[in-house]
Amino acid sequence: MVLAAVFAVLQLANITGRDTPDTKNYLSYALSLRGENKHDAAALTIDYVCAGKASIARRNQSVNVVHFHRPSPTKRVMEECRRDQWWGVSKRLAAGETAGHTVPFMPLRFMRIFEVRPGYPALLVPFITVLGVKWGLWASSVLITVAGGVLAFLVLRTLRAPTVAALSGQALFYVLPCGTTAMRPMTEGLLLTLTLAALWGCALVLEGRARAGTWLVGGSLALLFTVKHSHALFLGLCLAGACAVIGVRRGGPRRPLRGLTGPLRTLATVAGCAAVAAVAVAKVLHYPSESESLQDLLTAHFSRPDRTHLWSEFLHLELSFWVEWLRRQFWEPLFLTTLVAAAWGALRRRPAFAAFLLAVAFTGALNQAGHPDINIWGDRLIVLAWLLPVVGLPLLLEGVVRPRVEASGTVPGPLKRHTEVAR
Repeated sequence: MVLAAVFAVLQLANITGRDTPDTKNYLSYALSLRGENKHDAAALTIDYVCAGKASIARRNQSVNVVHFHRPSPTKRVMEECRRDQWWGVSKRLAAGETAGHTVPFMPLRFMRIFEVRPGYPALLVPFITVLGVKWGLWASSVLITVAGGVLAFLVLRTLRAPTVAALSGQALFYVLPCGTTAMRPMTEGLLLTLTLAALWGCALVLEGRARAGTWLVGGSLALLFTVKHSHALFLGLCLAGACAVIGVRRGGPRRPLRGLTGPLRTLATVAGCAAVAAVAVAKVLHYPSESESLQDLLTAHFSRPDRTHLWSEFLHLELSFWVEWLRRQFWEPLFLTTLVAAAWGALRRRPAFAAFLLAVAFTGALNQAGHPDINIWGDRLIVLAWLLPVVGLPLLLEGVVRPRVEASGTVPGPLKRHTEVAR
C-alpha cells in the first residue's frame, strides 16, 4: 500500500497532457453514457483535449532556450485546438452523424470500432460524474494502474515468492512502460490490469486453489470482451495453448491429456470456450470484422479508398514492420534483454507457470501484429509483453533473495493448504 500511495502522489506531477488521439473517443462515449447530448459531450471532450495540448505547449516553451521569455502560448493553443476540433465535428453533426454513443470526431466506420468497447467508458462514468472530467480521468487512471501493481504483487506471493521479490514486481509494473501506458486515459491500462487478474487466476490453479482461480480467469476474460474483444480472443487462445504445452511437457506429445490434472483441464476448457465465445458473440452483434480493421489500417482510418488486395498488402506490410521493429530493438536492446532475462527467470524457477506468463506476453505480440504501424505512439500495442519482465525478473531475483531469507530462519511465502512447514 505504501508503494501504491507513493506512485499515486507522484502522478500529481501530470494531471493533464496524458491523452492520446483515442482518449476523446472513450471520453465522449462515457459522457454519452452519463446522459450528455452530442454537442455537450463534444464540448467537454474538446475542452479537455485542448487543455492538455495547451499545458504541454506552455511547459515546452518554458524550457525552450530561444523562446522561454515569451508570453505563455496557452490561450493561442486553446483557440487553435478548439477551432480545429470543432471544424470536423460540426460538419458531421450537421450531416446527421449522431448515431451511437461516441462524438463523430472521425468517419462513422472508424468510430464503429470504439462503439463496441463499452467497458472502459462505463468505468469512467462514476469518476467523471463525481470528480469532473479532468480529475475523474486522472483518478481512474491512478486506480487502474495501482490495481495492476497490486495484482502483480499477488501473483508473485501466490507463487510463494519472497515478499521482497513480490514488492519488486509491483514496483516494476509502476516504473516500466506498462505503468506509464496504464496511466494514459485509454483501454490499455484496463487491459493490463484484467490480464494480470487472469494470470493471478492461473497461479491460483497451479497452487491448488482451482475453483477460485478458474472463476477469476473466466471473469477476467468476460470483462476483457467488453473492453477489447480481440484481446479476449487472443488471451483465451494463448491460455488454452499454455495448458496444452504443460500437458505435452508432463505427459509427452502422444498423451498430452494425461499430463494435465483436472483443474488444468477445466482451465483449458474455460479459456478455449471464452475464445470461441468471443468470436461467436462478435459475429452475432455484428462487430467490425477483421477485414474492416485491416481496411482501417491500410486506408489511414478510411481517409482513402478501400484496398482491393487487402491481405497481400497487409502481409507485405507485416513483414516489413517486423524487420524494422527488430532493427530498432537491436539498436536499443533494453526491451529484448529484459524479455530474455525474465523468461529465463520464470522458466528456471516456475516452469509450469512460465507457460502462462509467456502466453500472456505473446498476446502483446499478437496485438501488435494485428496493427503493424511503426508510427503508433509509444509501442502501446505491444505493452502487454512488458508483463513478462514484471513477473519474470522478480522470479530471477528470487534465487538471490531466498537463500538469505532462509538463512535467517524464516520461511518465505504463504503456506500451502494442508501442509506444515518446519524451520
